[in-house]
Order: sequence, then structure tokens, then C-alpha cells
Amino acid sequence: MSDEHPAGGPTPRRAAGVPGEGGARPRLTAPRIIEMKRRGDPIVVLTAYDFPTARIADQSGVEILLVGDSLGTVVLGYESTLPVTVEDILHHTRAVVRAKPAALVVADMPFMSYQVSDEQALLNAGRLVKEGGADAVKLEGGERVAAAVRRMVEAGIPVMGHLGLTPQSVLAFGGYKVQARGEADQERLLREAHLLEQAGCFSLVLEGIPARLGVQVSRELGIPTIGIGAGVGCDGQVLVTHDLLGLFLGHQPKFVRRYADLGGAMGEAFTRFVADVKARRFPSDAESY
Repeated sequence: MSDEHPAGGPTPRRAAGVPGEGGARPRLTAPRIIEMKRRGDPIVVLTAYDFPTARIADQSGVEILLVGDSLGTVVLGYESTLPVTVEDILHHTRAVVRAKPAALVVADMPFMSYQVSDEQALLNAGRLVKEGGADAVKLEGGERVAAAVRRMVEAGIPVMGHLGLTPQSVLAFGGYKVQARGEADQERLLREAHLLEQAGCFSLVLEGIPARLGVQVSRELGIPTIGIGAGVGCDGQVLVTHDLLGLFLGHQPKFVRRYADLGGAMGEAFTRFVADVKARRFPSDAESY
């Protein structure tokens, strides 16, 4: 994934371009994501956990593909993200990378993969890049992870931060609740956002915070903010793909906009298939050898 263009820039990972455009998109990198903020160009992020989703999302123009630990709830059937392991993230990151997307591939660092020590954090981040093929990693927290972020950045690993509603802290929060409503908590979040930028993060996810705070953080930082339940004032937006497509049947947060009901369409298709098999309408003569 480190092939260089003769002129010094990275080469596209794939040959196909965005639908309706000629040629391949240039491959996205962490510096190019930062440049998008400087140009005022909104950044589009979606989760991806498999080859076909990554390929379709990339061809649709998505700039960042996040192999999120959300796979624990929407793919693996856990009640939270906490059981997800480094091996889980590695497995799904490899599948996404095989799609050869031009989009930046960011791998989530799961619970307890970076909290024990800065050395542990660096080793696991290195595995996600070296073994998984990720372009960057993401981790949750502010001041408590700043030193680990510095170690990763010094080692050449781009890091995306995550503040606000951090799902790996769901037990401490007592549930999935909007964060930083009070003035003291807002001041703390703003301070930690600056701290993560100083530590070397190239972008920052803001989740489940008041929209006005999302605007303030986005204005004060030189790196892009990616909102999820943080208002339209962030530099970009991310949604979990299964939420967007109507494939996850659990609780739907207020910030989710459902663009399709693929779960309903799948259920209808499966029901028709069951009926056709039971009635011996499938396979037909034309579908037989």
C-alpha cells in the first residue's frame, strides 16, 4: 500500500472511477483529508466491514472507509462493541483493503487494545497497518490517550481521534447518552480536542454532542472534525452503513437518516424464495441443466 507515483504522490488502488467521472480517483491520504477542510470540502465517511460494501461505497465517492468496532453490534451480534478483538478488526480490514479503494481506510482500535500502555497501543496500531493494510487507525479518548497518539504518529501511523459519546465507555456512561451538555464538560471536550490535535491526530470524530459545540470545535481546530450526532457544522459526517441502509434492526439513534430499507427488501426476497421452493416453483426448467 506504499507504492509511489513517479511524481511522488500515491497511486490509485483501483482502476474504476467514481460513477459519472472519467478515470480513477486519486488515492486519499491523511494530508489530503486535512486539505479538504482547508478547501471547505465536506468529508464523507461510511463504515465498511467487507469487500463488496467497500467497493460500492468507494465507487460512490466516499472519502473515508471506517472499519469500525461497530461491527460488533451490526455484524457479529454482540450487545455492545466491547467484545470486539484486534483479530476481528484485522479480519474485516483485510477484506475492505482487498477492494483496493481510493478512499482512506481507517481501522478502529477495539476496547483494551490501547488502554493498558502506550507500547501496547503502538504494537496493536502497527498490526492494523502492517497486517491489516489500514491507512490509519482510530481510538477513543482525550488526555488519557494523547501520549499513545504521539507514539503512533512518531512511528508514521496516522491517527483519527474520537471524543464525546465514546461507545467503548458505555459502561462508565451508564448507556448511550448525549455528552458534554454542561459548560464544564464542554470546556473539557474542547481542551481535549486541542490536545489531540497537538498530539498529531489528522482528524477527530465528534459523537453525540450538542450541535453548537460541534461548530465551536470545528472552528477552533485546524484538523477536520467528523460528526455523528454532532450537527451539520462539522467538517464531515459519518454513519454506520447498516443504519443508513436499514440493515440493523436494533435501536435507531436520532441522528440516523435511513436512505434505504434493504432489510425489508431482503425479508421480502427470502419469503418469496421460501414460498417458491415449498411450491416447487424453483428451480424452473430454464434454471436447470
